[in-house]
Amino acid sequence: MATVYAYGPLGAGHVNPTLGIVTELVRRGHQVTYWAPQMFAERIIETGARFEPVTSTWEQLEGGPPQMHGKELIGAMGLLLDETAAMVPRLIHAPPPDLVLHDGTLAWWGRVLAHHWDVSAVETWPNFVGNEHWSMNAYTKINPLSPRFLWQILRIGRYLRSQGIRDIGSFMQGKLAAARLVTIPRAFQYAGDTFTGWDFVGPALTQRSFQTDWTPPAGDLPVLLVALGTGYNAQPDFFRMMISSAAARPWHVVLAIGDQVDPDGLGSVPDNVEVHEQVPQLAVLRHARAFVTHAGMGSTMEGIDHQVPMVAVPQMAEQRAKADRIAELGLGRALSPENLDASSLWAAVDAVAEDPDVHRRLARMREECVAAGGAPRAAEVIEQVLDTHGTDSRTDR
Repeated sequence: MATVYAYGPLGAGHVNPTLGIVTELVRRGHQVTYWAPQMFAERIIETGARFEPVTSTWEQLEGGPPQMHGKELIGAMGLLLDETAAMVPRLIHAPPPDLVLHDGTLAWWGRVLAHHWDVSAVETWPNFVGNEHWSMNAYTKINPLSPRFLWQILRIGRYLRSQGIRDIGSFMQGKLAAARLVTIPRAFQYAGDTFTGWDFVGPALTQRSFQTDWTPPAGDLPVLLVALGTGYNAQPDFFRMMISSAAARPWHVVLAIGDQVDPDGLGSVPDNVEVHEQVPQLAVLRHARAFVTHAGMGSTMEGIDHQVPMVAVPQMAEQRAKADRIAELGLGRALSPENLDASSLWAAVDAVAEDPDVHRRLARMREECVAAGGAPRAAEVIEQVLDTHGTDSRTDR
């Protein structure tokens, strides 16, 4: 039995992919303590792990956690450094664990703490990863000679050296980790066959009993789920368009508008539309015939798991890469949010819902997800790391 410390950032798309893994570790008898913002308490407690709340410096940011790509990258690097510098002194005095498990994209403090304790770290990566064959540079580029970029690199380097970490490049890329778990199947990753040094374990979904269930209304209307995620969902015009155009459509529409849109400003809601701030997404997907999504990776994997054809309406560059992959693999269609009209969106919804090829490809990709191993495979990798580097009980330290 090992003692594992898990760290999650302020981002549901980075915490949710770890829940199944933590659940499996607890089932195998490991003692897991999970530090994350209070909003994730219920779902973490459900895993059987001990939950410890932390306050994120990002909680006052508009639009959610920083995005590590494109035009936002330089600012995000600074925010990540500030968050790491705030988290480390709060967490470093805990007794050393046997292993650190943390989100590789945003929870940099997991790397620093593992280095301080001289224990192995395993990182979870819930998005596309990059190498010399494919990277997000295909969608957004950054000038490496930009003064702002160089200043952030200087700041990060200075901080890491103060923590005894010299290899800044390897730190930034997660190469110091004993293992990197990618929670998508290799078949969904661009140029997936070219990646080495990564374990593509696929999604590790849980039942999420912490969320309420959802039952479709009486009648035979097919269900359409419309959700733009938690970070870039301040799109009142889009939701208004969906509501106003749904009355004449033979669909029951479940709309998740997030907490940045005033429902009272969306106009009259027809009988075949439900408007919610949030919905129990997995419960709705169990009944859905189609899914209009922002193409966040978590939502994409959930759509595949439930074999629901997708219409991707990406809200930023990283989501655009996923939307294009959805279309490229025939799992649905991708639409540009610029100048999107109701007729084009509904035409895409009707088309994917009835396309037998889309359904066949979704079934095939779901098989790839299952074959990747999910939570049991992730736990095996973690236990291999523990066996390789040695495990002892540190709970009495």
